[in-house]
Amino acid sequence: MTQHPHHQPADDDGPDGAGDTSATGTSEAAASEGAGTGDGTEGETATRTGSDGDGSGSGSGGSGGGTSGLADTSAPDADSHENTLTVILALAANLGIAVAKTAAAFITGSASMAAEAAHSVADTFNEVLLMIGLRRSGRPADRRHPLGYGKERYIWTLLVAVAIFGMGALFAFYQGVQTLLGHPTEADPLVGYIVLAVSFVLEGTSWRQALRQIRGAARDEGLTLFTHIRRTDDPTSVSVLLEDSAALTGLLIAFAGLGLHQLTGSSAWDGVGSILIGVLLTAVALILGRINLNLLIGNQADPRIVADIRGRLGAAPEIDWVVDIVTLTFGADQILVCARLDFRDALSAADVERACVRMSRELHDAHEEVFEVFLEPVPRDDPDLRERVIARYGRALPQNPGHGAPPLSET
Repeated sequence: MTQHPHHQPADDDGPDGAGDTSATGTSEAAASEGAGTGDGTEGETATRTGSDGDGSGSGSGGSGGGTSGLADTSAPDADSHENTLTVILALAANLGIAVAKTAAAFITGSASMAAEAAHSVADTFNEVLLMIGLRRSGRPADRRHPLGYGKERYIWTLLVAVAIFGMGALFAFYQGVQTLLGHPTEADPLVGYIVLAVSFVLEGTSWRQALRQIRGAARDEGLTLFTHIRRTDDPTSVSVLLEDSAALTGLLIAFAGLGLHQLTGSSAWDGVGSILIGVLLTAVALILGRINLNLLIGNQADPRIVADIRGRLGAAPEIDWVVDIVTLTFGADQILVCARLDFRDALSAADVERACVRMSRELHDAHEEVFEVFLEPVPRDDPDLRERVIARYGRALPQNPGHGAPPLSET
């Protein structure tokens, strides 16, 4: 196997990854976008080209020979600094709020206030987890981790979801049930009202920063706020936004519980408020868990990026047919692209190598998120490959209008 390193600007904060090809087939590269497949044919030639590459990633070609480009990771960019600012602001706010709420809970004896204190303590702990995730996921690739550490951020954010439920929701449920079944002490709720009001202002400040960051990211991508949250590959700011949104809602619930307790003289309202806070935190934990679960499994890239990549590859003069495309988000703003291409038969091996390098660079220039590209020459009429494509996606990969031969049959 011939190895050709390609120089690559360090634009991304994590390395890349892809599957290897062997004499019996190629390993599937994880989740794909509108069409693609994970296996190749025996004796295929695998060509791996880094979209930039002076780092430490490594890869292997197929049994028929191949080329590989080395990938690199970069220092945190502006988005990482924005994430850090958002987390630090949330950490400072939650730490102060947690201390105030804990004191108010002891003074007032309010179950809702105690639940909110536990909520703030959990949020403070969560910001520490997010900071650790930001720092560790930005490490460059090394020999033991040639794909880098980008996905480690998702592990720490998943732990945040667990902490929200374990430290916040369960304690809130406990306090609520205890209040409904027991005989809580009565106290002047004035201190509680003051702490809730101050907490609302501080939480609102943190919430506005997180919302501003996410709105900016959604605007840059041309997406609505909710669509961006659903598709995001960087859950850090989303975690802060959801935590702060839950905190603001929880403060209103705690205020209502205190107020109704004072007006009616029944502590049941306070207990109900605590239980509602537990339900709220459980919902947030489930949402965060779901987001990070999808990212850990491996999401496809933005469909608009996938369509553009397919179009660019199909328009290359050396390409006769785009057989398969697989993309994978491998960290915040990091997309791995694997494509199987049918090159024109008249091309020499050197022509194919130069075309792969050029197309890889063109994809990276068009999309900064594309940090490494794996290109594999394959025949489009291979029956096993055709069967796998259609079995997974129900059809062959669409081609550019007027380019290449008629589509493969979908039946």
